[in-house]
Amino acid sequence: MKMHYKFLNLLFSSLLILSLFCATPILSALASSVDDIDAQIIESKGKIEELQKQQDIYKKNIQKKQEEAVTLKNQIDILTNKIAQTKLEIDTTEQEVKKNELEIRQTELTILEHENNISKKKRELGGTLKHLHEQDNINALEIFVLNNSLSDFFIHLENTKILSNNLQKSLDSIKRLKEELEKQKSELNKKHEQLTNLRQELKIQQAEYTGEINYKDDLLLDTKESEQKFYDLFWQAKQEQEAANSDIYNLEKQKRAQIDAGTNNEQPALTDSTLIWPVPKTKITAYFHDKSYPFRNIFEHPAVDIRAGQGTSIRAAADGYVLKARDAGMGYSYIALIHANGLSTVYGHVSAIYVSPDEYISKGEVIGLSGGTPGTRGAGNLTTGPHLHFEVRLNGIPVDPLLYLP
Repeated sequence: MKMHYKFLNLLFSSLLILSLFCATPILSALASSVDDIDAQIIESKGKIEELQKQQDIYKKNIQKKQEEAVTLKNQIDILTNKIAQTKLEIDTTEQEVKKNELEIRQTELTILEHENNISKKKRELGGTLKHLHEQDNINALEIFVLNNSLSDFFIHLENTKILSNNLQKSLDSIKRLKEELEKQKSELNKKHEQLTNLRQELKIQQAEYTGEINYKDDLLLDTKESEQKFYDLFWQAKQEQEAANSDIYNLEKQKRAQIDAGTNNEQPALTDSTLIWPVPKTKITAYFHDKSYPFRNIFEHPAVDIRAGQGTSIRAAADGYVLKARDAGMGYSYIALIHANGLSTVYGHVSAIYVSPDEYISKGEVIGLSGGTPGTRGAGNLTTGPHLHFEVRLNGIPVDPLLYLP
């Protein structure tokens, strides 16, 4: 029995060594691949940081130009810098996509490594269970009789105890590895989602880049490099914006007077003024009174511009009534809604309108489609790429929408 026991120990040890030997080439290859990917990720991060530094230079150039007098040359310089900045944003996003793809591969290799480790632990566990089963088939009296001495008997029992402890350790190890595996799989799903969003953002940036170039070319064509013609375009755009602001302000004043007078009894009362994002929350391309806004020389930006692909569904930010739904053809089209507690919202550069004045709208209801691509329906003159111009007004006065959005 003693020889039989030694033989089993030798066999078990040999199987364990063999399993480790077989796994070693796989694990070594994985380690090599992970190290290579780590180096590429670090390189990509370095490129992203450098591109962001270059973007900051163009941002400062734009701000400096916006402090100068309004001239055609000045506006062309602003657009030239903005085009260069957008190109750098595209390059940055492309690097972000590359980095994200590398991180996905890195996570996939980590998952593979965990699966290999789990398989290895299961093989070890199988060997331990087999050995314990063989020990359990011999009762204590047989062990005592078959061993040559009392010391051999206790050694045998001690070995059985060690095997039992190893069994528990293997089970605990497999449990930890499985938990880590699930964590890595969850992380992988998130990275795939991030990659999808980055690719969508890249498409929008590329459309912005094309739009900015076209806008600059059209501006030069329309003005024929004449300062007087540029001045005329400048004032036309400014007057259109002021007219829209005045129209919305007066309509809101009239509507609130009707509500206060009780002439609106047949329609639902306005009670909820908590806002939701009208389009998916992505990147803000221009902030409220943004100093880097390309047309700041014409008027202060009274909204936030939310990056949104051409034709994205626009949802009402809160329950309310339609103040105005202006379809200006190829001009600036917008939708204005009135809400409770003195709030109203404006949705600009819309390419399609699904609502009518005085219509009651529920929060989240689709009211139209986004636009903003130069030369498309509803975009107007003051846009260089697809987005949603979103205003929030308190008692008719524009306020920062980010103070009200979740």
